[in-house]
Amino acid sequence: MKAVILAGGMGTRLWPMSRQSRPKQFFDVVGKEPLIRDTYHRLQKWFPEEKIYFAISPAYETLLKEHFPEVTENRIIIEPAKRDTGPAMGYAAAMLEIDDPDEPIVFIPSDHFIKDEALFLKCLETGDGLIRKTEKLLDIAIDPEFPSTVLGYTKIGKKYQEENGIKVYEFEGHKEKPSYEVAKVYVADGNYLWHANYYMWTPRKFMQAFEKFAPEMGETLRLIQTAVKTDQGKENLEALYNKLEKISFDYAVTEKMDPEEVLIIKGDFGWSDIGAWDTLYDCLSDDGYQNVCKGQCTMMDTTGSLVYGPEEKMIAVVGVENIVVVDTGDALLVCHRDRAQQVKDVVTHLQDKGLDTYL
Repeated sequence: MKAVILAGGMGTRLWPMSRQSRPKQFFDVVGKEPLIRDTYHRLQKWFPEEKIYFAISPAYETLLKEHFPEVTENRIIIEPAKRDTGPAMGYAAAMLEIDDPDEPIVFIPSDHFIKDEALFLKCLETGDGLIRKTEKLLDIAIDPEFPSTVLGYTKIGKKYQEENGIKVYEFEGHKEKPSYEVAKVYVADGNYLWHANYYMWTPRKFMQAFEKFAPEMGETLRLIQTAVKTDQGKENLEALYNKLEKISFDYAVTEKMDPEEVLIIKGDFGWSDIGAWDTLYDCLSDDGYQNVCKGQCTMMDTTGSLVYGPEEKMIAVVGVENIVVVDTGDALLVCHRDRAQQVKDVVTHLQDKGLDTYL
């Protein structure tokens, strides 16, 4: 199996730390190393180094090479432009299909926290084996902890198998980013799990899925593949790639698939999508009451709060609960922890006002 680390996202909900010039995956928001470096080291514990790839938008090529000078050029898949996960995964599948169409691949987000790395890697190993045995799409889903409106939900059916403590279920459907009321119903149901975005299949199967469920995209991906094979030049690649719809793989393919063609691994390895300041707090806090601080902080009569600031600046917080404070020198964010998902709206507002300096 090959692993493709998806590292082209911008991470707007972690503004003002995450910016267009340096998104969240290149920051040490959880441990001592950037999230993308944590992801790479995690994979190295099972994958041979030559089978770990990066898929990245051109804006972050320089950043990636600064963080991974040891990674060879042939393992860096640079998208011609930024177009969401559907085109990104399609482009990577098209490139990998050229030389090895039938070796399973797994797409790995670059910004996730994994507590039990050994169990996580066993889940990928299980997926690898099931693809070779069944030729089905494999994915990983997580028991939901609360009604999230920013994650997708996977409905599972009967148990397909259980080996070495890893449970695999039949797939009964996918719903991307439901409303809060619908998410509450899903969590109460018990058969809906958070979709964790670890799609596993072969390049050939991914390409066939695009051709079947998103035919315009599939046709364009084939043209892109031909352009690469015949070395038609960067400008032609960009022109073709810019024709692709900006859409996630979930909307383009997963929601349209026959459930019989998919299996779901239930991931019990301690997972968090570091997508916003509230989820980062949940990841770093043990009980929901303690404070989380990075930088110089003085916190008095304060509980459940997260404060991130520069080492050279003292930040004092007094008499508050469940507050997020993030100071990056040129920008300051203060919000209630329960409203952290709305930080994305701040970014949109700044874009609308033409305040690109702060993006």
